[in-house]
Amino acid sequence: MKTLETISNLAGKYFAIWVIGVAIIAYIMPAPFLGLGSYITILLGVVMFGMGLTLKPVDFKLVLRKPVPVIIGVAAQFIIMPLFALLLAIVFQLPAELAAGLVLLGSVPGGTSSNVMVYLAKGNLALSVAMTSLSTMLAPIVTPLILLALAGQWLPVDPLAMFLSIVQVIIVPITLGVLIRKIFPTTVDKSAAAIPLISVLAIIVIVSAVVSLNVESITTSGVLIFSAVMLHNLFGLTLGYLTAFMMRLDESKRRAISIEVGMQNSGLGVALATAHFGPLAALPNVIAAVWHNISGPILATIWSKKPVEKEEKDTTTPVKTKLQRTGN
Repeated sequence: MKTLETISNLAGKYFAIWVIGVAIIAYIMPAPFLGLGSYITILLGVVMFGMGLTLKPVDFKLVLRKPVPVIIGVAAQFIIMPLFALLLAIVFQLPAELAAGLVLLGSVPGGTSSNVMVYLAKGNLALSVAMTSLSTMLAPIVTPLILLALAGQWLPVDPLAMFLSIVQVIIVPITLGVLIRKIFPTTVDKSAAAIPLISVLAIIVIVSAVVSLNVESITTSGVLIFSAVMLHNLFGLTLGYLTAFMMRLDESKRRAISIEVGMQNSGLGVALATAHFGPLAALPNVIAAVWHNISGPILATIWSKKPVEKEEKDTTTPVKTKLQRTGN
């Protein structure tokens, strides 16, 4: 078990490197990875099941006990990121599928790796987990409606079909994970070391599949869409922080909201784009899976060297459990 835990920790620590490496391989030699596209939805379900195994009812306690920061953060996430994605798609004059994919990236909930980044940045971990959990639960309703309003100009959006997709690949696996943890807590705790490794492997396979399906598009539009994704992320991190600052939240909450707003569940974006828009629409989300795991650690490292004022300790979210999560 110690060996497995070591391998799992290394997989999570060097996640960005693995993603970049497999993306390069899939770009140079796409043929072996082409058949993996049909497994994207299943693999994302595996990642979300792993997230469910790490969740406990107390993770939602903060939403009821201190709802204002959570509501501010989630509202900022679902307002700032889709609107700025729309603006970038128009300014960069992206092709229809890429534009819809970028708006989709801005419309999905927070990524689970954001929890780790917030912890490393000395942000409010309980707030981060509460935001991730709440935005994920709201996603079946909010994400399709945002896409219908903002991306319908490029591609047809079926909100009901998208609602069902999100329920299938997000809500059902998470719910199953939560239930299994409740029924078999000891077993889950003993196998916790394998969760990050499984999540990393699943996301790596997803990235390899989408890159292999979009080699030509990456060649022609790679720099353009990478620039758009990078600006989208950096703007989200900045405006998330400023939103919390203007609401007079303390520094630890500003850091948490900044990272939560700036980092999305790109794995969900890949699955939804592939299922409802086409492989090309998944490209912004694949690039985000790489870039978010570069910008996030950089920002966390900078903030980790700048201590925040001591606050009342919040024990609603065990740190060890949250650090077992990985992936976007």
